[in-house]
Amino acid sequence: MGSLVTPLRKIHPTAVVDPGAVIGKNVEIGPYAIIESDVVLGDGCVVMPHAVIYKYTTVGKDCRFFPGCAVGGEPQDLKFAGEKTSTVIGDGCTFRECCTVSRATGEGNATRIGNNVLMMAYTHVAHNCQVGNNVIMSNVATLAGHVIVEDRAIIGGLTAVHQFCKIGRNAMVGGMARVSQDIPPFMMVSGDPAFVCGLNSVGLARAGMPPEIRSQLKKAFRILYRSGLSLQEAIDTMEQELDSSEPVEHLMRFLRNVERGIIRTRRE
Repeated sequence: MGSLVTPLRKIHPTAVVDPGAVIGKNVEIGPYAIIESDVVLGDGCVVMPHAVIYKYTTVGKDCRFFPGCAVGGEPQDLKFAGEKTSTVIGDGCTFRECCTVSRATGEGNATRIGNNVLMMAYTHVAHNCQVGNNVIMSNVATLAGHVIVEDRAIIGGLTAVHQFCKIGRNAMVGGMARVSQDIPPFMMVSGDPAFVCGLNSVGLARAGMPPEIRSQLKKAFRILYRSGLSLQEAIDTMEQELDSSEPVEHLMRFLRNVERGIIRTRRE
């Protein structure tokens, strides 16, 4: 008897895969899924029934696209005039039911999503967004255009983030928050309008951050939110009083580059 040959990919006969798409090894494409031209789909990806991956989308390895999700579609932006833009997705991402990702506006620009990102059902990433690694977006969380989300941020369900806002590394945004200014790294935010309610201490501990650095970040929180100092005065004080470490330096670098202002605490 001949040996059993395992197919390099499993594509359902009702799926529509454009001949111009590049499909990696061990890819599964389910019933009625659509893969447009100029799509690159990395090894080990799974595209479930009725999911759509639009043209000019590049996907890394081992990503999963659940039923009804639409990734890489034209931006919901009146400035868009059909120019060639793209969507770039890393490895190990999960796109749950009916989530949407728009490609960029502006010739040659890209919407980018990093590695190991979880987008739950009905989440939305708009044009020109830059989403880091290990980000979680809970159900119906939405990012408007040009939003930047740094690594390991968590965005709660039904949260809306205004265009051009930045969400810092390891930040935690509670459900139903209305975010209209930047959220510094390592902070917890909640409410409508959103306010900072503390340091994301539990998240930092779970991320393996050493206790001595967490202690310095607690001190940074007190300087930034409890001292009554202006943003620039708070940065200057941190430079003088905090021990140098990569997380502290990252926080201060983020604060130096704020353009929309930072979200404040409720008591201010």
